Amino acid sequence: QFVESGGGLVQPGGSLRLSCVASGFTFRSGGMSWYRQVPGKERERVATILPDGEPRYEDSVKGRFIISRDNTKSSVYLQMNNLRPEDTAVYYCNKFLYLGPWGPGTQVTVSS
Repeated sequence: QFVESGGGLVQPGGSLRLSCVASGFTFRSGGMSWYRQVPGKERERVATILPDGEPRYEDSVKGRFIISRDNTKSSVYLQMNNLRPEDTAVYYCNKFLYLGPWGPGTQVTVSS
């Protein structure tokens, strides 16, 4: 189970920090990812953090987003900086592999 939070309305160039609390599996042993979806489009993975802490990013967010995790809290975070209108989407967290049920997501809207 995943519960995301931290979304909102922000102007272009602004920042947001998303949080996700996971439960129901051994959090520390698996990679975790952030995904996003725009209505009418496929859900896409934007950032991943492996069990050892190594981050991976899609080119569209590289240099602007930072993924982190706190295994003591079964939580994963996404610091989003220099946001652009094209980052507008519902953001979800889930496992990197062997996806679980999707949570409600958190809406991020970047608009002036």
